[in-house]
Amino acid sequence: MLGVDLSHLGAPIGPMIRVHGGYANRMYRLDTDQGSFAVKELNLVDRRTAYRVEDVFRFERAAFAAGVPMPEPISAGHDTLVHRWAEGEKVPEAPVPAAYAFEVGEILARIHALAVAWTDASTKEPTARDWPELAERATATRQPWAGELASQVETFLAIAHFVDTCERPGPVVLTHRDIQPWNLLSHEGRPVVLDWELSGMLDLSGELGSTALSIAKGPGFDDIQPAVFRSVLDGYVAGGGPLPPWGPSWFVFMIGGWLGHIRWNILRCLAGVEASTGPELALSHESARNGVRGLPDLFGRLPQLQELLRYS
Repeated sequence: MLGVDLSHLGAPIGPMIRVHGGYANRMYRLDTDQGSFAVKELNLVDRRTAYRVEDVFRFERAAFAAGVPMPEPISAGHDTLVHRWAEGEKVPEAPVPAAYAFEVGEILARIHALAVAWTDASTKEPTARDWPELAERATATRQPWAGELASQVETFLAIAHFVDTCERPGPVVLTHRDIQPWNLLSHEGRPVVLDWELSGMLDLSGELGSTALSIAKGPGFDDIQPAVFRSVLDGYVAGGGPLPPWGPSWFVFMIGGWLGHIRWNILRCLAGVEASTGPELALSHESARNGVRGLPDLFGRLPQLQELLRYS
C-alpha cells in the first residue's frame, strides 16, 4: 500500500481500494469527505522512459482548463499522481460508434492547439535489436510463449529496422500519445480521456494513426471499420486540425510503442519475480504472449492498412 501523505484529499471514509488491470502502474480509489479520488502509484523502478512529473501535470492542468473531458488533476508527487475520480463505462476493445470517434478527433485538435511550453529534451536511441538473445533466454527458462517468440525473431528485427528508418513528415505536436480503448471512458456516450503519463512531443501522423486505428478495430485486425477510422480524422479537421501526408508514418508510432512494450514485459517475465510496482507478473505474461502473436500480424498488414484506410 502507498506510504505517501494524502491528507490534503480529506478524511477517508473507507479503506483505499486497489483497482486492478493497469499495464504500467498501480491504481487505487480513495473515498474521503471531499469526494472520490484516483491515486496512481507510478512505477519508477523499470520504466522504459523517464517520467516528467511537473511537465505532464502542467500540461494536464492546461488541458482540463481548456475543457478537455478528463479527470481533474489534483496533485503530482515524485511517485504518486492524484486525480478526481471520473465516472464512466470502460471502452471495450471494439470499434466505437462513429460519433464517439468524431469527438475523439475533435479532442485531439483541442489538445494540439494548447499553448503549453515543453522542451523536448529526449534523445532518440536506436531500437533494441536483442531479439535473438531474448528468444534464447525465453527458451532456456521455458517461458510459455518462447516457441512463438523464437519463430518470429526475424520479424521482430525487421520491425525494429522499420521503426528506426521510417520517415516522419511532421509536424511535431505536444499531445497525449496514448489514446487507446483502455485509456478512455464513455460518459453518457461521450469520451473521457485518462492516463496522461506518456504525454510529450510526437509526430502528428503517428498520433492520429495510433488513435484512429486503436478505436476502429477489435482485439485483432480482422474487424477494422474504415468509417470509424475516418470519423476520427473528420473530427480532427472539424476541430481545426490539418491532416498530415498519408503514409506508413501513420502506424510507425503504434508499432514502435508496442514493440517496446513487448520487450519490457518479456524482460519482466524473464526476471521471474513479482515486482513491487507496475503490472503483476501474470499480466506481463499476457502482454508478452499477446504481443508476440499480435505485432507480427499488424506489421504484416501494413500495406493492406495503408490501402484500406487511404480511401476510407
